[in-house]
Amino acid sequence: MTMDTVSVGERFRSAVGDAAVIERAPLGPLTTFGVGGPADWLITITSESALSAVLAVCHETATPVTILGGGSNVVVADEGIRGVVLRLQMTSITQPSPEVVRAEAGVTMNGLVRWTIGRGLAALEAWAGTPGTVGGAIYGNAHYAGRNIGDLVTEAGLVAPDGRAATVPRASLEFAYDTSRLKRTHEVLAWADFAVAPGSPESLRAVARRSLAHRKGTQPLAFPSAGCMFKNPPSIPAGKLIDELGLKGTRVGGAVVSREHGNFVINEGGATARDFLELIGLLKRRARDERGIELQTEVEIIGE
Repeated sequence: MTMDTVSVGERFRSAVGDAAVIERAPLGPLTTFGVGGPADWLITITSESALSAVLAVCHETATPVTILGGGSNVVVADEGIRGVVLRLQMTSITQPSPEVVRAEAGVTMNGLVRWTIGRGLAALEAWAGTPGTVGGAIYGNAHYAGRNIGDLVTEAGLVAPDGRAATVPRASLEFAYDTSRLKRTHEVLAWADFAVAPGSPESLRAVARRSLAHRKGTQPLAFPSAGCMFKNPPSIPAGKLIDELGLKGTRVGGAVVSREHGNFVINEGGATARDFLELIGLLKRRARDERGIELQTEVEIIGE
């Protein structure tokens, strides 16, 4: 360890406290796939001010930054991630006005659904069962049953890579299929406001139960996965394509294409990130060679 590394670590600890900073922290247990090597630094963030302070240090020291929320929708490389991994544990939910609910980036989507249903606020009930956090959902404009989460957002609080905070209206968030402005600018979501309306808790719970039942009936929830592996091509859903190619059940090591849903790759035990990457490459080649379709991953592949 160099003096520069020690100095950077001291600045991180000064910004957020000793307990929030861990060196050489294993990341596999923090992801839904359960694979991946260590981060040079893992820093737990519990407030917007802490997020701004750590990002400012990273900017000043040219330290690479990776954001990890709920650990879904990512494959962490076996060699881990160099630089800083920020684990967002900002978990406040408030209601600034009767028509708006504000959720911080570390709030789980399921937690937000329960909070709104319990208070008779309609808008998010169909998102019951969505893995991950509000931050991840906004970052990738999560979609379900033809709906995009960005359609419900009114504005958001963002922190730039240099630590500066700003409030941004929905129109400036550049929402599109599986993406948002955050992927381009590398800003980090601190919070998002969602438009809500009054609703009957009983009716909202019924919608949530139907959503959960649909997910349980169509998705392989018994094994670790990261959600849909590929974006849907314009011509055919990715899961249907993989099914038609006869690739359900295809295995590389512990990574297996689900037999329930062709667009899910699951960890049946002992898988490595390399297993997943090799299986992803195989699926892409077969789709390209046999159907002329270029599959693009929806899951983020991060690290070395």
